Amino acid sequence: MTEDNFVDYVKINVRSGNGGKGSAHLRREKYVAKGGPDGGNGGRGGNIVFVSDKNLWTLFHFKFKKHFKAENGTDGSKSRSTGSNGKDVIIRVPVGTVVKDTESEQILYESINHGDKKIIVNGGKGGLGNWNFKSPTNQTPRYAQRGISGVEKKLTIELKVLADVGLVGLPNSGKSTLLSVLTDAKPKIANYEFTTLKPNLGIVKHRDYNTFVISDIPGIIEGASKGKGLGHHFLRHIERNSILVILISVESVDIKITYEMLIRELHTYNSELLDKEKLLVISKCDLLEKKDLSKIKNKFRSTFKNVDIQYISSVTMSGITELKDMIWKKLN
Repeated sequence: MTEDNFVDYVKINVRSGNGGKGSAHLRREKYVAKGGPDGGNGGRGGNIVFVSDKNLWTLFHFKFKKHFKAENGTDGSKSRSTGSNGKDVIIRVPVGTVVKDTESEQILYESINHGDKKIIVNGGKGGLGNWNFKSPTNQTPRYAQRGISGVEKKLTIELKVLADVGLVGLPNSGKSTLLSVLTDAKPKIANYEFTTLKPNLGIVKHRDYNTFVISDIPGIIEGASKGKGLGHHFLRHIERNSILVILISVESVDIKITYEMLIRELHTYNSELLDKEKLLVISKCDLLEKKDLSKIKNKFRSTFKNVDIQYISSVTMSGITELKDMIWKKLN
C-alpha cells in the first residue's frame, strides 16, 4: 500500500432518512358510504449504520465520497397500509476505527471485532395514519401525523492501527529499516527526518510458522503529545499495540535522556500506554567497534535495570533473530 493511499483520518456528513407521512384516507366503497378512517402509517426513514470489516485496512474509500444520505420512508396509504421503510446506508470501516461526533467530540462507535454493527443515526419515525386517532367521540378524524425528519450529523472517523507490536522512536532512528528486515514490507527509507509520514504495517514470520504484526509509526519528537510535529495524528496508532518497541539509535547524544523523553511523551498523551510491555532496542550498532559496544552494554546494565534491552544492526542483521525471540516471548 502506498503512503498516499493510507488514509487514517476523515470527516464526513451523514443524514438519516425522513419518516413517511401517515395517511388521512377515508374508506369509500360502492356499498360502504361511510367506511370511516383507514389511513396507514408512514414508513421509517433509513438509518446510518457502521459495520466493522476486517478486509479494510484504511479509510481510503472515504477520499472521494464524504456525504451519505439514507432513503426516506414512504407515506402510508389506504386500507391501513403502512409505507415501506427507507433503505439503510451501510458504511464499512476497518477494525480499529473510532467514530466521533465532530461537534461534541463524543465517541459514538468503536469497532473492535469483524462484523460489529451499530446504528449511528436513527431514521425518522413514520407518522401515524388517521385510523389511530379514531375514538367514540371522533369517529372520522381527517388528519394524520407527519413523519419525523431525519437527523444530520458531522462525523470524524479515526483509524487506530491494530498491530501486536509498535515501533516507537525519534525520527531517523532506523524504524523503517528495521521493519523492512523483519517483514516483507517496503517502507520509504531515506537519511532525513520524517521520511515516514504514515504508519506502515508488516507481518513478521517467526519460528514454527508463527507470525505477528508490527507497525512503524512516524517519529516522535519532544512536544508530540501536545500536537507538535505530527503529534496526535500518529500517537493514537500505538494505543492498541500489545508491546512497544522503543528504538533509539546508538548515534544518539544521550540514550538515557532520549528514552526518558519518549516515555514522558507517551505518558503525557495517554498514561495507560506505560502499562504496556516495553522493550528498548539500540539500533545501528554496526557503527561501533566491538569494544565500544561492550562498554555501552556494561553501562546500560545498571542504567536500565528494569528494562529489557536488545542491541541490533539492521544492516548486518546482528541481533535480529534474538529480537524476534524476545518479542514473541513477551507476546505470549
